[in-house]
Amino acid sequence: MPAAGKRSEARRDATARRLQRFAALRGRVAEAGEFWDVVVVTAADAEQERAFREQLGDKLRRKELPLGTQYHVCTDPPGPKIGNGGSTLHVLQCLEDLYGDRWTSLTVLIIHSGGYSQRLPSASALGKIFTAVPLGDPVYQMLELKLAMYIDFPRHMAPGVMVACSDDIELYSAGGAEPLAFRREGFTALAHPSELAVGTTHGVFVLEPAHASGSGGPEPAPCRRFLHKPDVGTMRRCGAVRAKPGRAGPGAAGERGQPAPGRECVYTDSVFYIHHGTARRLLAFYKQMGSLCCEIDAYGDFLQALGPGATPDYTTHAGNAVKEDSRLAEVRQKLFSLLKGTALNVLVLNNSKFYHVGTTQEYLSHFTADSKLSFELGLLPVAFSISSGTLDPSASVIQSVLEPGCVVGPGSVIEYSRIGPEVSVGKGCIISGSHIDVKVDVPSKCFLSSLSVRVNGQVRYVSMAFGVEDDLKRRVKALSDIHSLQFFGVSLLECLDLWGVKVSHQLFSGDSTQLGLWAVRIFPVCSTLSESVRMALKMLSSVQHRSAFDLGSCKLLSVEEMLSYKDVEDMLKFRKQIYDEIHLQRAKEKPDA
Repeated sequence: MPAAGKRSEARRDATARRLQRFAALRGRVAEAGEFWDVVVVTAADAEQERAFREQLGDKLRRKELPLGTQYHVCTDPPGPKIGNGGSTLHVLQCLEDLYGDRWTSLTVLIIHSGGYSQRLPSASALGKIFTAVPLGDPVYQMLELKLAMYIDFPRHMAPGVMVACSDDIELYSAGGAEPLAFRREGFTALAHPSELAVGTTHGVFVLEPAHASGSGGPEPAPCRRFLHKPDVGTMRRCGAVRAKPGRAGPGAAGERGQPAPGRECVYTDSVFYIHHGTARRLLAFYKQMGSLCCEIDAYGDFLQALGPGATPDYTTHAGNAVKEDSRLAEVRQKLFSLLKGTALNVLVLNNSKFYHVGTTQEYLSHFTADSKLSFELGLLPVAFSISSGTLDPSASVIQSVLEPGCVVGPGSVIEYSRIGPEVSVGKGCIISGSHIDVKVDVPSKCFLSSLSVRVNGQVRYVSMAFGVEDDLKRRVKALSDIHSLQFFGVSLLECLDLWGVKVSHQLFSGDSTQLGLWAVRIFPVCSTLSESVRMALKMLSSVQHRSAFDLGSCKLLSVEEMLSYKDVEDMLKFRKQIYDEIHLQRAKEKPDA
């Protein structure tokens, strides 16, 4: 077998072992040191916090998580956005409020999930960390998957905090060197070999010359400095570029491309650990600041201050800032002074892959049957579902009911939905939280996601429909420019004309800087879930066939407003109905004991 295949199999075997260990812990109390003492999920505001708490409570009641661990949702303070770095500092304050001085003796996992997922809006209402994964019974979400992938860490970790994001997956095998150790003071980060082009959009580690071979192992290698989204010239000048030990070819969309044997690479970032002593210093800094007035990046603004080669140049460079702010330079300079001289240690994982699943394209690429992730993670084409329809082998169905006679095309993902007998779903679609009960051909590359909303005290339903390639984050500055916005491959201005919707500033929610698909009021409020789906699909059909479909008499909401009006309980009620139906069906199918 080629070396690349052996490495992939090694990752698959290591991943399977972690999944088995996690599955054995679900629903039982972990022994001391066997699992995290505390798991914290961050939220952007009170609405997200409520949604996250509700879902965590459901998981614990159904015994889908290890017990004995304390699970918390920590919401960013009101006011200006503070970024994932600011959220990390705020979590430290929350931990002290909850546990007093004891927080520095705990192993803590912090998962940042406070964004609104504009690039994968099916995750917007209930959170990226609760995105379904075609795996497990009952089905896993990103939360369970991340807990499974980090299952080895707490047993070999000194008290401190591990910082992770909610929309990526790290798979690795360290061979005989497992497990990895997180015990040193300062910061310890995982590092993955990547193409130089990938390094320009991520963080890059500059290892000390004595460790330049990047041989990897359970003990961290010292890192000279960290570069945040550097250009190739900076990587070379700082000594970050090295020859990559064996591995073939760049990966698929969202996977950090890895160079062929003998080609150059850099080592890029993912999760990192902060020793409790350093975490105490960061909390003292946060208390001294009183409040944060700008967005701090946990990678760019913490890690760039570390290591003997760190310089303060980045503190005044706004190019890689989360958001340019006149006060950011001052905060960065204070952080640099606080962290200067602090060690940055790196666990080099040469046989590793980093998958990002934060966009519609990445979601489709990775969660359908033909992906590399599917092989290494053991993803299922039909996960905890009743599927009586005709499925293309590359489609993925997650906790859904597909009635006899329906057809699902290649590379499409159906999650938390009910699909009727006369429904044909095209190629490369995402359908989430929807009930399609009429004869219809869902066009290829369609994104359809339904939400329950509460309007004037009553539960109503709205379904958003886009093309999977539509850019919901794009903004224009003036109404005269909205013709450049694309909805399902057609000018938004042309679509509005087909729908009988007048162009004005009132067409958009939010302020005048939010002129984009995220804020445009085009989705009708309906009395039933299935009716809202029919309306959304008729909108798409009118665009496809350039035929009029009048929305003038409907109450219309933007995606932004749908999220502010969302009714979490009703959405979870629909998911539970599907869950109960699947569970009952599976119980009937089991032979008598």
